[in-house]
Amino acid sequence: MASCLGGHFGLNQDYIPVADFYADKSIFVTGGTGFMGKVLVEKLLRSCPKIKKIYLLMRPKRGQDVASRLTELTQSPLFESLRKERPQELNKIVPIVGDITEPELGISPADQEMLCQKVSVVFHSAATVKFDEKLKLSVTINMLGTQQLVQLCHRMLGLEALVHVSTAYCNCERERVEETVYSPPAQPEHVVTLVQTLNDELVDRITPDLVGDRPNTYTFTKALAEDMLIKECGNLPVAIVRPSIVLSSVREPVKGWVDNWNGPNGIIAAVGKGVFRTMLGNGTRVADLVPVDTVINLMIVCAWRTHLRRGDGVVVYNCCTGQQNPITWQRFVKTSFKYMRKHPFSEVVWYPGGDITSSRFQHGILSLLQHRLPAVLIDLVARITGSKPVMVRVQNKLEKASACLEYFTTRQWAFADNNVQALCRSLSPEDRDTFDFDVTNINWDGYIESYVLGIRRFLFKESPHTLPKSRTIMRRLHIVHVLGQVLAVLFLWRFVFLRSASLRSVWRSIVELLTRAARMLAVA
Repeated sequence: MASCLGGHFGLNQDYIPVADFYADKSIFVTGGTGFMGKVLVEKLLRSCPKIKKIYLLMRPKRGQDVASRLTELTQSPLFESLRKERPQELNKIVPIVGDITEPELGISPADQEMLCQKVSVVFHSAATVKFDEKLKLSVTINMLGTQQLVQLCHRMLGLEALVHVSTAYCNCERERVEETVYSPPAQPEHVVTLVQTLNDELVDRITPDLVGDRPNTYTFTKALAEDMLIKECGNLPVAIVRPSIVLSSVREPVKGWVDNWNGPNGIIAAVGKGVFRTMLGNGTRVADLVPVDTVINLMIVCAWRTHLRRGDGVVVYNCCTGQQNPITWQRFVKTSFKYMRKHPFSEVVWYPGGDITSSRFQHGILSLLQHRLPAVLIDLVARITGSKPVMVRVQNKLEKASACLEYFTTRQWAFADNNVQALCRSLSPEDRDTFDFDVTNINWDGYIESYVLGIRRFLFKESPHTLPKSRTIMRRLHIVHVLGQVLAVLFLWRFVFLRSASLRSVWRSIVELLTRAARMLAVA
């Protein structure tokens, strides 16, 4: 297992610290209100204090204008440290009204001109990450949005780096994925023409044929977006960062910070509540999970490196843990159980437990007994008592989310990360500590504990003060759970015993043998 701590290359008296590279520069960020985008903005402001401006592409949403959305963004727990220690830094964030789905990104001509004059670094993280997104919308956001951004970047007079966020799974038909852009699964321009020409119903009908052996429209369109980027970037200074499955922060700015139910988050939350107990997957497979702050640190350093070594062309960075610090799905699940019982959520329905199984038949039986039947019974009681039945609907959503993850929990990939390791070695010790993306530093046990606590705090909005009460309830649930298992075994034994003459005969023989042995011991 290698580590980037094996030395550093290329350090000399002309070394420019990463924070100094960003001094007096203006940054443009798409997807800045998303999970990764928020962490990126916060980290840039906190660790690159001389940064000039950060322009965020934002659109009005649910009746909120961009100013209100920006205020809401900076009031989140993620920015608490900056709000307390250096509140003036938040004034560097400037919202740019626009929409990734619109022509020219929906940015006004005046704002386009301003960005082209002032921006030095662009981070493109806007994307729809929904696995089951309609192909037309996925093409519009993931592909055409990238194309529109590249066209804008060509007009930026002082552009020093464009960092495009892709996904490690955009080449998921390969078992080993190198840090290179592969031939696309289809011609991007043909796919764009199809979705723009055909009606929605017809596009939905042909989507499975277009996507082919890819598991979803997300990985399909992200692969096409990479090809479009390569073809249209020309001599722009471009880097592609491909994270695997992104989870909560490992260290900063808040341990365990997470703000969405995507991917494993919703499943783990449901497991912690006791309403989800079985999932299809191969427990021995590597779960390539990566903390969000690890990805963000890599992105920030990628821009620095892209400018300093502009002549190297488009460089790809696979931001993954499977090669350097692997963890299996079985270990991830078991460790999650451990900390969900130690730091239980409030209003837990049943004692957290269950397993990940590779048997589709076993999974189907367990799903019926542990998910479907309890949900139907709970909803039946709810109807009788005049409450709103919700459990069947909740189970439907959970099973849909679980089905989306099956492709990734039943397979394993080897993601090469030579470029990431070389980049890490090129940093000074100070920059390596400030912008840490060395995945060998991740302690999985401690990380999963903070992940569970993060789900509790940031997703369920549960105060740490409620933990003592939750632990008391968990202990009671454990007793009930064990008693339930004992009763189930006794019931099953009684059921089989009454229907099997041979079993009764064996049982009588055992009792007689034990009785005889007891008498012999008594005589002795």
